[in-house]
Amino acid sequence: MAKPLRIASVNVNGIRASFKNGMADWLQKRDVDILALQEVRATTEILQDLLGPEWDVLHDAATKKGYAGVALASRRKASIHRVTLGADDFDSAGRWLEADYEIDGGAIVTVVSTYVHSGNVEKPDSMVEKYKFLDAMTERLPELQSHNPLAVVMGDLNVGHRELDIRNWKGNRKSAGFLDKERAYFDRFFGPAGEKVTGVDGSVGTGLGWVDVGRRFAGEVDGPYTWWSARGQAFPNDTGWRIDYQVATPALAETAVNYSVDRAASYEERFSDHAPVVVDYAI
Repeated sequence: MAKPLRIASVNVNGIRASFKNGMADWLQKRDVDILALQEVRATTEILQDLLGPEWDVLHDAATKKGYAGVALASRRKASIHRVTLGADDFDSAGRWLEADYEIDGGAIVTVVSTYVHSGNVEKPDSMVEKYKFLDAMTERLPELQSHNPLAVVMGDLNVGHRELDIRNWKGNRKSAGFLDKERAYFDRFFGPAGEKVTGVDGSVGTGLGWVDVGRRFAGEVDGPYTWWSARGQAFPNDTGWRIDYQVATPALAETAVNYSVDRAASYEERFSDHAPVVVDYAI
């Protein structure tokens, strides 16, 4: 049997800092085929230099220097890529990057690295931008599936979909990342394709039928969390949020044979405040 395609995603919180803190060791051990990065916050040249010449790198930087930035890196070259999302007047720079990869056997896999706005309820304009992005995702997901039934959107989506996805969900009901309106988008993303879906906020929309690979594998359990606040003892106590996802089309999700969150053994061994999400697809 051919080796499964290993796809990993991680918000690096600054690629230079992550490499300084040990990301290279993790990457060398994990034998990743395609790597999605968010919050790169560096130039393409710096990113390529850190990863090394064996990686083919696609990078979309944010409009504002030092912010956001998404990238895809692979042992194989991408055939096409796309970096726009939403209306022409919507600035998605540094937040959405698509690429098509031909894998062994000739199949094509479409991979997206995305970084959704975090938002802040005390700054209404930031929530407007976040909802614009989620609206644009809602429009793009069906187009992606039409383009290729083997597609995955992954990255820091900055929303905990369900109560299982946040340890302290009761205390965060009014916090960005766990607002009912945000969560309702995910109800539709993962709702049965073509069926009417009532979101947790009472809104009604059409299900898109995509699959939350992490929840499918983990089942009805808390977490596994992918991000922890730097405050207090959040990481040692595993008081985290599951906001990093691999969201796959049904056809690709059916090929997933392993899912893991690479949580560091200790706070000191972390190279980012997010843990990598790694999935093996036996295509």
